[in-house]
Amino acid sequence: MAQVLEFKLPDLGEGLTEAEIVRWLVEVGDVVAIDQPVVEVETAKAMVEVPCPYGGVVTARFGEEGTELPVGAPLLTVAVGSSEPGPVSATGSGAAGSGSVEAESSGNVLVGYGTGAPAARRRRVRPESVSARPATPEPVPAAEEVRGPVAVVSPLVRKLARQHDVDLRQVTGSGRDGLVLRADVEAAIRAVAERTAATAAPVTVTAPVAGSSPRAGLGAAGERIPLRGVRGAVADKLSRSRHEIPDATCWVDADATELMAARAAMNGAGGPSAGPKVSVLALLARICTAALAKFPELNSTVDPAAREIVRLRDIHLGFAAQTERGLVVPVVRDAQSRNVESIGAEIARLTESARTGTLTPAELTGGTFTLNNYGVFGVDGSTPIINHPEAAMLGVGRIIPKPWVHGGELAVRQVVQLSLTFDHRVCDGGTAGGFLRYVADCVEQPAVLLRTV
Repeated sequence: MAQVLEFKLPDLGEGLTEAEIVRWLVEVGDVVAIDQPVVEVETAKAMVEVPCPYGGVVTARFGEEGTELPVGAPLLTVAVGSSEPGPVSATGSGAAGSGSVEAESSGNVLVGYGTGAPAARRRRVRPESVSARPATPEPVPAAEEVRGPVAVVSPLVRKLARQHDVDLRQVTGSGRDGLVLRADVEAAIRAVAERTAATAAPVTVTAPVAGSSPRAGLGAAGERIPLRGVRGAVADKLSRSRHEIPDATCWVDADATELMAARAAMNGAGGPSAGPKVSVLALLARICTAALAKFPELNSTVDPAAREIVRLRDIHLGFAAQTERGLVVPVVRDAQSRNVESIGAEIARLTESARTGTLTPAELTGGTFTLNNYGVFGVDGSTPIINHPEAAMLGVGRIIPKPWVHGGELAVRQVVQLSLTFDHRVCDGGTAGGFLRYVADCVEQPAVLLRTV
């Protein structure tokens, strides 16, 4: 006899508490294999495929595409041990139809990384360790006035309600067991707005009233774009950076003619059969690792609770990448132990993953210093916002021909503006200026790097 098992949205790690369903990969009635991806979800950090640890027949799905679910909410139910044709098990035999869950589940839930562990090492799930649930979700009874704790899992849902003065005790949750979801809070916000608009008298003033909300004059014609997903995560991080970090910015123009010549020489060596071309970003990244070795104050973070500066031993170098989903910062791990070619290859791999939306949460977190090449957008300078909780970010403008005094004479040289934004708690202007000057010296005379190898 088949047993119906419920698969819930697993803990995605890295502090993520919810995810949006982007695309279902299975339909009700489909036969799924153990650890087969069943749904594609988007978190605030990446888009990942979620594998189901059970093998059997899909009996129900919970949530349409575009629905946001908290961690722990049901995703789907699977009938395991049924007499229907099942997938080949890890041992090579088909489903026996005995009702044994042990032969039909792996227990693995490694979101975004796959679950291809050897079958002999998979952790088996005993029948008594999993909860059974009917294939059809039971209807949630009409909610009465809530007196006890409100069924809200996600802290982001609580924050949204608090920002809009929504009493969660008056919100009927549409999730399992009355769980209040983001969609429920958003519906409550819309209902309040509609009631207010219906009862409000026509507004005839043309100028904002002193002390009124800046939204008061928007009316119904304005477009509202939810800050969610990658855009919401970026907004939260940038706001936190500006709120917590006392930053300062210094900049310098540098003659990059010799750097561009060195890059051309490196890419020309070996002829057409040589490996991938060395990018300007890879060269700048290598310069950054050398500068951070010389000025380790900028490869640090601040622990405000302990009132301590934490110097970090390894350099995990992030670089800003603009994608269709928004701005992301992939991280080149252990950059201090890589040469230019290795850094360039890793940047190319991470950039391709960013474009296809397949970066994992681990590839987007843990950075200690960020390099931002905004010159690709055709701009010369900027004041970068530090990628919290890091201590500094180096911004690089476009490299263009400009008049420059070289060797005592006016000449046309390839010039770039370098900007460093740093946390003034970790160092003073002298250290930050020394770091930036060293980077500029390496750009102007790449041979300077040879003294640090």
